Amino acid sequence: MRILINILKKSIRLIIGFILCASSTVFMLNSNLGLSPWDVFHQGISNVTGLTIGQANILSSVVVIIIGIVLSQRIGIGTLFNIIMVGKFVDIINESNIIPVANNFFVGIVMMIIGMFVMGYGCYLYIGCELGCGPRDGVMVGLSSKLNKPIKLIRGSIEILVLIIGFILGGKVGIGTLISAISIGYCIQIVFKLKNFDAVNVRHKSIMESTKL
Repeated sequence: MRILINILKKSIRLIIGFILCASSTVFMLNSNLGLSPWDVFHQGISNVTGLTIGQANILSSVVVIIIGIVLSQRIGIGTLFNIIMVGKFVDIINESNIIPVANNFFVGIVMMIIGMFVMGYGCYLYIGCELGCGPRDGVMVGLSSKLNKPIKLIRGSIEILVLIIGFILGGKVGIGTLISAISIGYCIQIVFKLKNFDAVNVRHKSIMESTKL
């Protein structure tokens, strides 16, 4: 019974984490200040390959998962659910119009800041389930561990790198894109510190371990 209750708690926490990450994406999208670095990257891939942005997202997720495996990150049920569910939640939240669209620059900046902190808390919730990081967060944690560098530096460097590549490939960049690239790592780091959460030392269960449980 205790195991079942624990599984239920982790499942709820995982889903709430995904919903918050999806909400973060919509907050930043509705800020009307520009695409996020990763969406600039996906748009750039779409321009070059002819793939849709959604297909480019899936392709980049697969590549990032492989990089995560090289960095000794375990692929868990949470990793797979992240790929499938976060995108679905983004569509649901966006279509429901729960999160308003910014009508001026100041409101847009506030929404960007809210979105980045919501992303940090969503990452804290679902990574803490120990069921596997999302593809991009797995690389962030893996590099932080391997290079012994803080999350804020690693995440910021990744965002800037994909932004540069996406821009070169023709992705559209706005002021919000630059704000996100520079600041999101710091926002996530602040949330982790406030929650006294060490993402680097979380031992994630593999898909096989979760299945056996």
